[in-house]
Parts: sequence; structure tokens; C-alpha cells
Amino acid sequence: MTGPDAASAAREIGSVVLDRVTKRYGALAAVDDLTLEIRAGEFLSLLGPSGCGKTTTLRMIGGFEHPDAGDIRISGQSVVALPAYKRHVNTVFQAYALFPHMSVAENVAYGLQQRRTSKSEIRDRVSAALDMVRMRTFSERKPTQLSGGQQQRVALARALVNRPSVLLLDEPLAALDRKLREEMQLELKMLQANLGITFVFVTHDQGEALSMSDRIAVMREGRIEQLGDASTIYGAPVSAYVAEFVGQQNIFDGTVAADGRGVHTRYGMLRPADPVSRVPSGAAARAMVRPEFVQISTDQPDTDANVACGRVIGVSHLGETHQFLIELSPELSLISRRPTPEAPDVTTGQSVWCSWWPESVQVFPADGPAAQSVVSPETVSNTVISEASNRHAAAAETSAAETPAVETSATATHP
Repeated sequence: MTGPDAASAAREIGSVVLDRVTKRYGALAAVDDLTLEIRAGEFLSLLGPSGCGKTTTLRMIGGFEHPDAGDIRISGQSVVALPAYKRHVNTVFQAYALFPHMSVAENVAYGLQQRRTSKSEIRDRVSAALDMVRMRTFSERKPTQLSGGQQQRVALARALVNRPSVLLLDEPLAALDRKLREEMQLELKMLQANLGITFVFVTHDQGEALSMSDRIAVMREGRIEQLGDASTIYGAPVSAYVAEFVGQQNIFDGTVAADGRGVHTRYGMLRPADPVSRVPSGAAARAMVRPEFVQISTDQPDTDANVACGRVIGVSHLGETHQFLIELSPELSLISRRPTPEAPDVTTGQSVWCSWWPESVQVFPADGPAAQSVVSPETVSNTVISEASNRHAAAAETSAAETPAVETSATATHP
């Protein structure tokens, strides 16, 4: 979008524009000349590993950090000079930050009380906010009497009761168990769609970003590596970094064929649907295939490309899917993920053929970030352990940066 239409969109209530924003901590650029336009009413996720700058970016929008360069505009107005409490935004933190000695209703009403809102309006707005998150029947309970998911709903109600133009969410689901986290993902997305408020969501969890977002900004070293919808980010990554970070990949290192039609590897030719355009002929390249595209058969496929022979060294039943770990060599094992009704009847130790369609092959320059090319059986079976490790890493990043504020319109001191 360019011209008058773009300028008009940037002034809409709830729009957020970061214009060449930089934030340094000593010699480290946590956010480096970042430009991003967030549309009014959209659900945008900032996705990346710990240290990529996503939380710092969110905190600058909220007013908890001040940029060293650049401008931040909310609803068309520059807010760089405004303190957090004067910005029409609210923040939901991972730790919830509920007052333990106050009831649910009192927690939700606290920000309105600080603004000296009338008692009748507070009562009506608190009831409406609790209805939004289906917590009115718990209004007299203390936070310690609630589950993690219920506490998260209260934190959301407290942020929404002030009717912000923009809601900032800093890994709010990270402390929940997997089942509850998935339920809250659906609730958050439905709530955002119903309210029409701009949501800016920080997460390291690819599944969260893919399932909830209108658009995703994948961040790397303080910059945006790719911005797009979930289908584009997952299916058409612009770099090896994005391809490897979002979802799992099977990775083959090799060199681009002379005719540019594929990548020669020690395991055979990997041939994409279209000629390789990102890497010149003869240059080192990295070919990738996602696990869900790897088919397994005990019969050799009738093709001279996109096929490899290996030995099954691990099988995991994951409910709706089966995962298979196939060793091609001591240096490389492939992951195949098949729907349970279509899963082949193979066992550990059996020799199999792996194949995939040309449309599933993605090729990138070999000078991208290092990738894990040897996958152990534990990697396949211990998915939950891996998720927990990522969650703890993200929690450490958030804790290091977080201020004790309950929300952008009220301080976290006890009344």
C-alpha cells in the first residue's frame, strides 16, 4: 500500500508504525533500524528466538523503553515523547501481575479507579469486561483461587476494560500447560476478532503465531527477516533462517547442478519444481523438505530424484500423526510425519525408501545459520521436553526485561 491510502491507514485508530527504530544497550543493537507498519484491527505476532529483539520492540511501543533513534506512531500520532500511562495501549504480561489480596472484580477495576472513573461506570465496564472473558461468576474470588487459564482471562479483562486502541501481549500463554495454551489461543483469536482491537503478540512459539495471527513478523538480530501471513511464512520462507525456525525441516547440504534444476547431495539429487533461483550453479546450497512431505515405502520409487534409502530407527505415535526417524547415514537422519490413517506399517530396524514431491523442495544459500542435520530418536519422541526448554528460555528473556507494571495506565504498587 502506497500513497494516500497508506497514509490514511497509518492514521487509523489502532494503527502502529515503527519508523527506522533503533534501541541499543551499550554496543548491542537490540533493535536495529526496524521499520514496521501494523494495521488497525489486525492480530500481528512478533516471532523469534530469545534475544532477537521482539520483547524490546513491544516494550518500546508500550512506553517501557525509549528508542535511541526513529519514531513510533500510534493512531497517526508520535508517542516517543509520551510516558507509558499516556499512551492508549495496555499490556498483558506473561506473569499476569494480579494483586493477590484483591478480588477478580477489584483487579479489573483498579485501572479505572486510578483514572477516577465514576463508580457506576466502573461497575458496568467491569461486568462487561468479565463477560468478554467468561469470568463474571468468579468476580468475588481471589487470584489464588483460580487456575492459570482463569488468571490469564482476568489479566485480559483488566487490560481490555480500559478500552485501549492497541493491546500488547508479551508471551501471555507461556506459563500454561499445552492443552490450556491451545484453548486460550482459540479464545484470544475469537476475542480479538469480535472486539476489532489491534493485538501485538510476542512469542517464541511458532504454533501460537501460525494459529492466531493475521500476519507474522519473524525477527532476527533486531530486524525483521520476513513479514507475511501464516501460509506465506510457512510455505514460502525467504531465507534459510525463517525456513528452519518456523516448523521442522529435513536439511541436505550440496551444490546446485550445472543446469540449475536441482541440488546434488551425497544422498542423491533433490529437485525442486522450478529452477533454483536463489543460488548460482555450482555454488553450495542447502535443500530442505518438511517432515509432512516425506513419504515412506518399502518399495523403491520409480524416480531418479527426491528419493533416499534408509533404516527406521524410531517410531512415535503422536495421536493424529505418526513420526518416523529414518537414518540415511551416521551424519543425517530424516523425520517423516504421516497422518495416522495413512501411516505405513514399518518397524524399527526396517529398511525403507523416503520420497517427496518437487513442490516440497526449498533451496537456500549454504551460508545461512547452522542447522541441526543429525536428529536423534529422542528429538522425535520428546516433543514436549523440547517445548518446555523453549518456554523456559523465553521466560528468562521476558523476566530480564520486564518492569513491575501491571498495565500501561496504572502502576504496580499496591493500593
